[in-house]
Amino acid sequence: MAVRRNYLAKHKVRQAKGRMASLSAHSRRRAASRARGANVGDRKLREPFAPPEDWYEPVGTADYRVIVQSPGKGYRHIVTPEEVRERLLRVPSQYLQDLEVIQLSCVTRKKQSFPCYGMQWGATLYLYPLEQSLVEHFYFPPRPNLVNEVKMFGGRWHQPKSNVWTLSWTEQSSRDFYLNNILIHELGHLVDNRNSSCTDRERFAEWFAIEYGYRRTGGQKSRKTGLKARRRHHSC
Repeated sequence: MAVRRNYLAKHKVRQAKGRMASLSAHSRRRAASRARGANVGDRKLREPFAPPEDWYEPVGTADYRVIVQSPGKGYRHIVTPEEVRERLLRVPSQYLQDLEVIQLSCVTRKKQSFPCYGMQWGATLYLYPLEQSLVEHFYFPPRPNLVNEVKMFGGRWHQPKSNVWTLSWTEQSSRDFYLNNILIHELGHLVDNRNSSCTDRERFAEWFAIEYGYRRTGGQKSRKTGLKARRRHHSC
């Protein structure tokens, strides 16, 4: 039985490799664009370790610092260090005790392969830029939870072609989305010291973002701007 199981496992690995090899580079790039809000890829894939970001060793500092990188050609940072600090002043102080760095990160080719809005790693939160035009393009149907989440903050979906979806932001709605959803969501991952599974950690971070981000800033009532009225990020 052990020999049989080993044979089947190796056979499945060969099949998987064959399927991956059959994908064109163009198809892989398009597939990577389907889940912008999903952080840095699928942890189920076992690949050689590559650090997802600049690592900042926790040193037990009493206050966090904000590091700003150049966003990259065609991209822009949505929030400023001052806006981040002002927003976190409204979060209960006990949730900031382990926070040491917030980095407004750049976009590189590698990061474009796994697009995301934010990430938590160690004692650092990373926020990623958006396109200069504030219009994002998707080449696969966006996930329902992403569709609903961005609508909560004023993002507008359009489908100009059968296989193209666009997500349009205004200055106000994009800032609201980052300050009251992405930033708070990633902070939720940092303060979560109970859950270990990806599913449970993501569930907690989503609750944290709703409770301390969306609801604490007025919820749907404060966002009635004629737009129809859920979500990370994520670090798991």
